[in-house]
Amino acid sequence: MNDLTLLIPAKIEKESLPLVLKEIENYNLKKLVVMEKDDEETFNAIKNYKCDILFQKNKGYGAALIEGINNINSKYLCIFNADGSFNPKELEKMYIKCKSNRFVFGTRYNDDSGSDDDTILTFIGNKTFSFIGNLFFKLKLNDILYTYILGETKSFKELNLTQLDFRICVEIPLNISKQKFTYVTNSSFERARFKGDKKVSEFKDGFKILMYIIKRIFSK
Repeated sequence: MNDLTLLIPAKIEKESLPLVLKEIENYNLKKLVVMEKDDEETFNAIKNYKCDILFQKNKGYGAALIEGINNINSKYLCIFNADGSFNPKELEKMYIKCKSNRFVFGTRYNDDSGSDDDTILTFIGNKTFSFIGNLFFKLKLNDILYTYILGETKSFKELNLTQLDFRICVEIPLNISKQKFTYVTNSSFERARFKGDKKVSEFKDGFKILMYIIKRIFSK
């Protein structure tokens, strides 16, 4: 997997990110951590690990992904959480599946997958957004907000992503549908985060995502 780069957006992850980098240090792949420049504690915690660090120009989760995508040149990239919730043992299977598809989406809601970090609210929200996405955008996803996504770097760049916050979680699959790119899913088990707190506000960000989906429906 030496032509794969893990894109790791990080915000206030001084405790968990070193553990993540330690866990993946023997994987034959590249690592790009994208973070805000004023997050000095996280930077100091990882500066001696073998990874590239990019200081994002704009704030937000989406901004970190967009700027990371634009700075990656390997054939493939995979969005990878900085909190330890993504299991790197799933990467090889996703990587193999991506050889015959442009994207591979991890999913926590197959019979052989699951989550130690999901809540009732996030479960209901995710199922609702997945249903709307499948109905109006002809997607076939049951976990539309889960961003354990591996794909061709070229195809990621062709999505022309613009959302600087967590709305990018749905912008990715909606743009994939719009461009009729091929994708498959891969069963994933979301682990409990190593350390730290969730960065997503279930109500605030959930409302923004809902409004974004509605806007996309009426702009089709």
